[in-house]
Amino acid sequence: MVLTHNNVHVRIAKSAQTRVERELTHLTFQAMGTQCRASFVAPSPQAGRNFIAQLLDWVADFESTYSRFLPESLVSRINQNAGIAWVEIDSNTERLLALCAEMNFLTRGVFDPTALPLIQLWNWKASPPVIPTAEQIKSTLQKVGWRKVQRRPGAIFLPEQGMALDLGGIGKEYAVDMAIQLAVQTGVADVLIDFGQDLKVHGIPPGRPAWHIGLEDPLNPGKCWTGLAVLNAAVASSGDYFRRFELNGRRYGHILDPRTGYPVDNGCRAVSVIAPNCTLAGILSTAAFVLGPKDGLALIETQPGAAGCITTEASRIPSRRFYEYVVH
Repeated sequence: MVLTHNNVHVRIAKSAQTRVERELTHLTFQAMGTQCRASFVAPSPQAGRNFIAQLLDWVADFESTYSRFLPESLVSRINQNAGIAWVEIDSNTERLLALCAEMNFLTRGVFDPTALPLIQLWNWKASPPVIPTAEQIKSTLQKVGWRKVQRRPGAIFLPEQGMALDLGGIGKEYAVDMAIQLAVQTGVADVLIDFGQDLKVHGIPPGRPAWHIGLEDPLNPGKCWTGLAVLNAAVASSGDYFRRFELNGRRYGHILDPRTGYPVDNGCRAVSVIAPNCTLAGILSTAAFVLGPKDGLALIETQPGAAGCITTEASRIPSRRFYEYVVH
């Protein structure tokens, strides 16, 4: 574990680059398999350096603990002990798993951290792509289901061999929220944290009344279709327009419905959500994508402080409050 943390820490620290533009300090680095960014107003040069050092260290620790791609991580250890033994966890992990349970309930099972066996069954990197058989999907679904996970204070157990956790659907977003907390604790009050285009802002940017966030157009990738003005809130988007393949005239995106075992195919191309925290914004955007325009929009509308817009092949469908955030 210590060795893994050291390796991850060195990798993240090496990737870090800092530049100052007017009053904003911009930090970029690679972590959790994505591009990460923090833009902030440093109350003093020393406070800025302290925040950068603490942020990079915290993210390295987080990735070392929760990445399923690191064989020595806690998540890997939980997965390796599926059907074998309980695994001890600390209070931070208990909080994260409690959040997983809450979000699984909120989305009626659409968000499911035990869906890793399905993700591995659909091998997106195979060339040419191979579609699993109905029997393979049915068999794999038997290993999926958050309700099967057993938890007690200080420990977790996956009761069936072949079960596996993947916190990829909540990890980056949770890390964004924690990074904002870290910024405020270190005296950095005006800050934007963006991990893989899931982001949250606190305070205000210099010379502007709000942080401006562009939303990428899934029908025209690389270009924004609108901009949002956001204060003390988070923005997250989900879509399958980058990671997909076509076979025999049918389109297969990378977002799976853990209830059916198949990729989502309901006409959605992207969902963007504004919410009080990034964890909620990320879960709502993915769940709404899976549920489709009607039920997805209904889910977003149930959450206080949340707004969003669903882009389909034919239209954009906003929630009631979405256009309150749009920059005109």
